[in-house]
Amino acid sequence: MKANPKLITCIVQRGKADKVVEAAMAAGAQGATISYGRGTGVREKLGLSGLFIQPEKEIIYIVTKQDESESVMAAVVEAARLKEKGQGFAFLHELDQAIGFVEE
Repeated sequence: MKANPKLITCIVQRGKADKVVEAAMAAGAQGATISYGRGTGVREKLGLSGLFIQPEKEIIYIVTKQDESESVMAAVVEAARLKEKGQGFAFLHELDQAIGFVEE
């Protein structure tokens, strides 16, 4: 890969990842990997409203081309409703290299 690829990591409540991946792919991502985890901390900080947040999480990893990372990240944020409290979070990493990443 010529330009440095980016990695978007998004953590959402269980059952929400498919919608996020569909939005990411519509925005230009070539694919994603979903794994499962268990979150702690946020539920307790939100008090009573935190009772509705399940500890089971889906973790989505999306490798993007540098020039597509902003549009894919925006699609992820919107699809996951990350601007709402307790919905999850996402972050963007710079990668030095990605092996096996398919360029068009």
